[in-house]
Amino acid sequence: MSTLKVTNIQATGETASRAVSGVAAAWVNYKGTATNSVRDSFNVGSVTDNGNGDYSVNFTNNMANANYMITGTGEQLTGNPIIEIVKDYSNAYTASVARIAAVQNSTRGDSVYVNFSTHGDLA
Repeated sequence: MSTLKVTNIQATGETASRAVSGVAAAWVNYKGTATNSVRDSFNVGSVTDNGNGDYSVNFTNNMANANYMITGTGEQLTGNPIIEIVKDYSNAYTASVARIAAVQNSTRGDSVYVNFSTHGDLA
């Protein structure tokens, strides 16, 4: 069996490369309550708190278009701990920003842990 060792992965046509350990186009672990802060991330420049359970994830390197997919989870330390991180369809995605919502029992709310990732082509 052969071993392939690379430092970065770059798809044909992409201008930005991805670290091998971060095959998602972007991901972030974010504190979405009180003093909002990014704990760790890849290809995320910042996260903007737009209000209760409403966040904008700002990419360092843009996506190729707005047709990327997202995955996310959230967590509270008390009460019902399961929070969904979903695409905020009331605000259009762009190649540079993903607008997401933290939802618990059909209601938006801030999340102690916001874990978000996206897959798609980089610009």
